[in-house]
Formats: sequence, structure tokens, C-alpha cells
Amino acid sequence: MNLKIKDTTKGYILVIISVLAMANVYIFSKASLNLVHLSQFGVYWFAFGIFFNLLFSRKQLKPEVIKPVLRENFLFILLVGMLELAGTAAFFTAVKTMTNPALVSFFANSTPVFVTILGIIVLKERFNALEILGIFLTVAGAFVIAYNPGLEIPSDFYKALVLILISGVSFAVSTILSKKNIKKVPPSVLSINRVVFLFVASVIFLVISGNSAFIPKEALIWLSAGAFLGPFLAAFTGFSALKYIEASRSSVIGSSKALFVLLTSWFYFNMIPGNYQLIGGLITILGVFMLTGGKRLLYKKTEEKVI
Repeated sequence: MNLKIKDTTKGYILVIISVLAMANVYIFSKASLNLVHLSQFGVYWFAFGIFFNLLFSRKQLKPEVIKPVLRENFLFILLVGMLELAGTAAFFTAVKTMTNPALVSFFANSTPVFVTILGIIVLKERFNALEILGIFLTVAGAFVIAYNPGLEIPSDFYKALVLILISGVSFAVSTILSKKNIKKVPPSVLSINRVVFLFVASVIFLVISGNSAFIPKEALIWLSAGAFLGPFLAAFTGFSALKYIEASRSSVIGSSKALFVLLTSWFYFNMIPGNYQLIGGLITILGVFMLTGGKRLLYKKTEEKVI
């Protein structure tokens, strides 16, 4: 008996895999950065990312397959790579600029808002009232999780805020462009394109910083595991989800990673979530449920009225 999975269900599964992978990336990246400099981290992190992308997508990345795709979509691929690089660079610069990175985490949750706005304007994506409420609750829950009561606004706040907005807009535009071209450029190409741009930038950063390319063996274990989850699995499944569901829907569900980061932090480091984080987690769960089930719930109610 063949069970056919609906396209939207495939999209949701892929997004959840991406979210779970990203939640664990925070753990592995933190462990890696305790052992190596940021420039060293970037080089090895994205080098492993290239390796895993080539290993698992080798059929889609064969020269005879990829050459026509690159030739016909060169400008788009170049632009998306530059946007991903700009978004990543702006984000980490904001982390470095701001005294307390908790505020960066708080405002970084604005990306799904930009994606939703652009998705409605550019891609003509539409949602019913229940789904719109789900979008609002999911994003609001992510903000509540990242909220740190009593935190004073530092003097470097506005500079870091501008960088976070640049990062959010860059990622949002990249997501919208990827959704628009996902049928012409496969997820495997988008995934490795992103990681190649970031690898090259990391090598330049390593040379400028003057750090050694040699790192401890223990760091290699953390870096390889984290790179499998992040630059490969999370990126590939995230791009793949765009084949089946709206860009805004994918981005909003992706913001629920804040909830899973709480769970992984508790599991790995025994860090007990605070009251605000628990409340935010519950709001996020409710929002995701309404966003993913909004159409079915309203359809069911309409069906009952007809009966």
C-alpha cells in the first residue's frame, strides 16, 4: 500500500527537520568556539559544510547536471550567495558590536516578519484569519522567549540594531528569491552556493586576522558534527521546504527554533527555562499549530455548516 504524503506535509516535515538541526547547531557551535577563534571556526565549519553537501548531493552536483543550471541562473545564484553572506556578516558583527548578545537574539526574530511582508507583496502569498493569527503568535512567542527583563539598553544598541535589520532584510530577500526560483535551481545548488560564499569569506577573515589554520583535534569533532547539522542539513532541508510551502510559512515556522534551543539547552546543559521563556514557548506552539492547521480547521468548520 503506497501512502502519498501531501506537498504541504512534506514542506512542514522539512522545516521541522531544519529547525531541529539548527537548535542543535547552537550547542555544537558554542562548544567549538570555546576551543577555536571565530576565523578558524568559519573556515572549518564551512569547509565541512562543503564536504557534506558534495557527499550527500553528489548526483545533483555532477558537472553535467550543474553546468546548465549555473549558466542559465548565474546572476540569481550570485545574488543569493551575496545576500546570505551579507546577512551572516551583519548578524555576527551585531553580536560583536553589542555588549549583550541577548538583545541581538531578540531582534533577530524580525526576519520572519520581513519574509511574510515580502511574500505577500512579491509572491502574492495569502493566508486566512486563523493562519494570520498563527503567524503573529509564533513570531511573538519567539520574541518573548528571547526577552530579557530588566536588561538596560547599551550605548551601542542603535548601531547593532541597524546591523540586525540589514541581516534580517538580507535573509528575507534571499528567501523570497529562492522561493521564486526553486523550480529552476535545486535546493542542493542553493545550499552549497551559500556555504561556498561563507567559506571564501572565512578564509579571507582568517588571513586578515593572522590566526593559525591548525586547531585542536577535539575541535574537529565538534565542528564536523555541527557543520553536518547546520551548513548541510538545516540549509538543505530549509531550501527544500520552499518547493512545497510558502516562503513566509516556512520562515515563521523556522522562528520556532528558539523553543527548541531552550529544550536542547536544558538537555545538554541542564539550563532551566525562566517563566518568560516557558510562556513564549507555549505561545509559539499555539502559533505553529494555528499556522499549519488553519486551512484544515476552517475547511472542517465550513464542511460542518454545509452538512
